[in-house]
Amino acid sequence: MRLITLALAALLLLIQYPLWLGKGGWLDVGELERQLAVSHARTDQLKARNAKLESEVRDLRDGTEAVEERARYELGMIKQNEIFVQVLRKDEKPAVMMTPPPPPRDPKSAKANQKPPED
Repeated sequence: MRLITLALAALLLLIQYPLWLGKGGWLDVGELERQLAVSHARTDQLKARNAKLESEVRDLRDGTEAVEERARYELGMIKQNEIFVQVLRKDEKPAVMMTPPPPPRDPKSAKANQKPPED
């Protein structure tokens, strides 16, 4: 009787081996599920990045505001008759301006263009 019990226990252990450690076993399935979750998270990040890039491309094609913003912040350009003010931290260097500064106004011509006060 004791021999039959040991033989059945050994057979039970042999049957359990593929379930836990074999190909397609519980441990393998758990690892595959973890990899799938990581893959889904990465896919969601890439979808969000693609949506952001798509909206930026649409803005650049259709509107002038995005082009103007890029010209201002990346190239340091300003509009005609606009005053550029730059606030720097102690360790920051000034930005390089791509737009040439306007010529200085002649004070005499500025006074001539002003209207006399009305009474």
